Amino acid sequence: MNEDTTPAARTQLGSSGISVRPVGLGLMGMSQFYGAADPDVSVATIQDAIELGVELFDTSDYYGASSATPGRPVPGFGHNEELLGRALKGRRDRAVVATKFSARPTPEGRSFFDGRPEYVRAACEASLKRLGTDRIDLYYYHRLDPAVPVEDTVGAMADLVVEGKVRGIGLSEVSTEILRRAHAVHPVSALQSEYSLWERGVEAEVLPECRRLGITLVPYSPLGRGMLTGAFRRGAEFGRDDFRSTLPKFQGENFESNLRLVRELERFASGAGATPGQIALAWLLGRHHDIVPIPGSKHPNHVRANLAATSVRLSADDVAALGALFDPVRVKGGRYGALNTLRDDTEE
Repeated sequence: MNEDTTPAARTQLGSSGISVRPVGLGLMGMSQFYGAADPDVSVATIQDAIELGVELFDTSDYYGASSATPGRPVPGFGHNEELLGRALKGRRDRAVVATKFSARPTPEGRSFFDGRPEYVRAACEASLKRLGTDRIDLYYYHRLDPAVPVEDTVGAMADLVVEGKVRGIGLSEVSTEILRRAHAVHPVSALQSEYSLWERGVEAEVLPECRRLGITLVPYSPLGRGMLTGAFRRGAEFGRDDFRSTLPKFQGENFESNLRLVRELERFASGAGATPGQIALAWLLGRHHDIVPIPGSKHPNHVRANLAATSVRLSADDVAALGALFDPVRVKGGRYGALNTLRDDTEE
């Protein structure tokens, strides 16, 4: 095999004219889904990440509006954007800000999706205010509103680009048909979908279509919601405020079987002088040069370790062997459980 697996020094976000270093930072866990987080520590972590060289910061107006467990208190809609806004004071020009719209909470603690053109504009104005900025670098349509044609929603997003409020537009978790329809209205810069060694659903159709259209893939959960870091052992338990307590891959026999795959990943990493998480990220970066993973973290040490994955060199044979180790038929459990009403899209 002679495929070049050396990570790119910078990656273009589609045709937006924006380029970033190849590992970003997902912020969702600073507001919800993975237990409590100290807002001051979160702001400090974002600022440290900027100093370490992270450029792409991924948030959403929804992060903070929902809980993994119905009835549990949550920080509130817009909380995550406000955290990022605090952290970027005096540092805005050193960051590429990606945020999202469409997911909206109900008083009953559930969610719905709003893709109406008038809501696109209102949501953007509200996000700009929370972020404390005059522009959003990458604006994602978080989840599709089935009642509104995607062309109408993307048309409203395109208007925001013309007005200078948005630099590039993105979609999240959509089919190839929707991707093509959206791209015909306005060039889509990025598609955000779950992708990692242990979740490979985009490989058959979505990833090839992104490459055909010149769209950058931004994988969320690139570390398998923490599983691929080797942080868990047999019998691990997840609290009621931890999203993983609802996910099939983390349940019972599925969890124990998946742990055995991670033990093999740990052995590979030890031989390569790296951590399992670094190998998992290096595998993604070694796939092609149009991928920017956004691992989440609540601590600067984890950010630093994730960035070090760009220095890990895997041969094409290594990439193939790791892919075979985590062949989808060997990974047990689906992506989501029955309780999950919103499919989240960042991960540590």
